[in-house]
Amino acid sequence: MEETGKPEEASKLFLQAWNEATDDFEKFIAAHFVARHQGNVSDKLEWLETALQFALKVNDDAVKSAFPSLYSNIATCYEALNDPDGAKKNHELAASFRDKPADKGPFYHGTKADLQVGDLLTAGGDSNYKAELKMNHIYFTALANGAGLAATLAKGDGRERVYIVEPTGAFENDPNVTDKKFPGNPTRSYRSQAPLRIVGEATDWVRQTPGDLQKWREKLANNKGEIIN
Repeated sequence: MEETGKPEEASKLFLQAWNEATDDFEKFIAAHFVARHQGNVSDKLEWLETALQFALKVNDDAVKSAFPSLYSNIATCYEALNDPDGAKKNHELAASFRDKPADKGPFYHGTKADLQVGDLLTAGGDSNYKAELKMNHIYFTALANGAGLAATLAKGDGRERVYIVEPTGAFENDPNVTDKKFPGNPTRSYRSQAPLRIVGEATDWVRQTPGDLQKWREKLANNKGEIIN
């Protein structure tokens, strides 16, 4: 409903989702979306803090990735309410979670390249999605199936490969998918300017059906969104 320009109907559906939520994760997601549709700053702050309350109960890396945006949005509300102490506290909390993702892996990278354990994957290659774009980062994920999809959609004629990788330096949430449709980084997708070292290969990831792959290819072909490199 949000995407079709019907915010009032969307707001009702999110409130219904809140009332019907059965666990902490569902309550976190529902409260987050209810907060987005509040016109009053105090009401928005109350819903954001409710979302945070339930997010803190969920011990999950994908949920932890939402903490920077949650705390930042809460800080913005405190600023609007002329509460500099509350704003400062929450900006500092946002920064503490933004510095480095909490995800410990294992991590995966999907490609059609034939590589070996010990090889390094480095930034600087061509984008799979925009031919004219050189990538300043190397991308990876903590979800093997997500890496498998990336391998299937990657350029080249080789076999799809999903390598188990270790970052050799600092990494961050992939800004192309973080805090977009859903709060945080639910796909557990990351990027780094430092190389990734291949430590193994995963073979038990789920392949997409031909129909699903076609939908993904059409989505990529029609994608007008920005690729943040």
